[in-house]
Amino acid sequence: MRRIILIIIFSFSLLAEPFYRSTSSSPNRINPLLATDSVSGEISSWIFNGLVKFDKNGKIVGDLATSWKFEDNTTLIFYLKKNVFWHDGKKFSAKDVVFTYNLLRSKKIVTPYATDFKEVQSVEAINDYTIKIKYKKPYFKALSIWMMGILPKHIWEKEKNPMQSRFNKFAIGTGPYKMIKPFEVNKDIVLVANKRYFEHPPYIKKMIYKYVADSATEFMLLKSQKLDIGGLTPLQLTRQIDKNFKKHFNIFEMPSHGYTYIGFNLRKKPFNNKQLRKAIALAINKQELIDLLFFSHAKICNGPFMPGSGVYPKDFKPLKYNPKKAKAILKELGYDSKHPFTFTLVTNSGNPIRIYAAEIIQQQLLKVNVHMKIRVLEWQAFLNTIVFPHRFDAVLLGWGLSLIPDAYSIWHSKSDTKGGFNFIGYHNKKVDKLIIKAQSEINQEKFNKIYQKIFKLIVNDHPYVFLYIPNSITAVSKSIKNVSPSIVGLEYNFIDWVKE
Repeated sequence: MRRIILIIIFSFSLLAEPFYRSTSSSPNRINPLLATDSVSGEISSWIFNGLVKFDKNGKIVGDLATSWKFEDNTTLIFYLKKNVFWHDGKKFSAKDVVFTYNLLRSKKIVTPYATDFKEVQSVEAINDYTIKIKYKKPYFKALSIWMMGILPKHIWEKEKNPMQSRFNKFAIGTGPYKMIKPFEVNKDIVLVANKRYFEHPPYIKKMIYKYVADSATEFMLLKSQKLDIGGLTPLQLTRQIDKNFKKHFNIFEMPSHGYTYIGFNLRKKPFNNKQLRKAIALAINKQELIDLLFFSHAKICNGPFMPGSGVYPKDFKPLKYNPKKAKAILKELGYDSKHPFTFTLVTNSGNPIRIYAAEIIQQQLLKVNVHMKIRVLEWQAFLNTIVFPHRFDAVLLGWGLSLIPDAYSIWHSKSDTKGGFNFIGYHNKKVDKLIIKAQSEINQEKFNKIYQKIFKLIVNDHPYVFLYIPNSITAVSKSIKNVSPSIVGLEYNFIDWVKE
């Protein structure tokens, strides 16, 4: 009888339907240390684990680590899980963590992620399941940088050239899914469940990334139910899906982790005048932008940090659309219908939404006697001839939002350098001091309070007009159960998803 039951269960697992999704490009390297494109990063996240991760509420919790403690402000101790195995059956240990750090900081690889570890002084294995990390000084990212995926020492220590290793195409990790063969460019990628995954084996036994070259084909595959998950544009959601689509798909909508803004060149007159910048901000109807560009499927952006996160001030009162007040300020500055203020806004081609946004803003500003010209350039020309040489009045661009932001690269005065991200030339001594203070704060609540002050100071200076945060719209087949959206995204609990 038992044998019959086992045969039935085994047969059922063989018949279990794969989970189908799409990718419009091939990964470069499936390696957490080298994954700089979005596809490589996404697939790496299924295959590798860090020591810690975010939970549903955006709180840092253990991943490969069971727990941790700060012995003092510069010493962090991690206690590792003992029931973790690499995909090839070898056991995970502290030696893998030490090796990953040493490789990350070595001259064998070139990776932007090494800068996150710049304050690490040493990483030492106390025993097989205890890691001691010494920092040069208190560091606010002391814990979060260890979300970096860990590599297996027994595999990578034999590789003379890690940048060209075959294990960048056939990755071996500790994660919930594993590869069954090296990926091929412009081909489907198949991942299968890790039966020994330390949390529990994923309920979905196989995941297939269908290579789809263009978004129109992806949408067709989604509508024909050949994909289990796919993104939707506001236009597709409001105009191009029908009752039959909604019969087969649940639609999840949440703010994306990025915003669009107008950045002023604060080195130039009259943009160095805060009142002028405020007047332009007052004259832009952000809600109208959202209604026209996204069919209302976006949120107004009021500042540089993620809404709903700990660094976003709860008592903040945003500036509201007020063209009458904008006109009054401009008149005080000497601008009216006979002497309109004129400037040029530059943005990049290849992003039609931004260009449409510029055209709408152009019409809004005419109502307050501001004449805005629009210039559109190819991306590299935009960066090399406009942004980094600082040859602009204002630019229309986007930036990412993070649960643990690092304001230094954008808002600190010392980041106003050639090729730096503070290309608008923002300088505020109070903000500088608070950014430096926060860098040495390892207490999350105290860090949040400092960043809430930074948020208010930046917004009050009006260096940007913060415009909108588009919604991320995702369709998931109704055959998929246990989907539970959160601030960290839709798929944080993917191993609990079930396909019926």
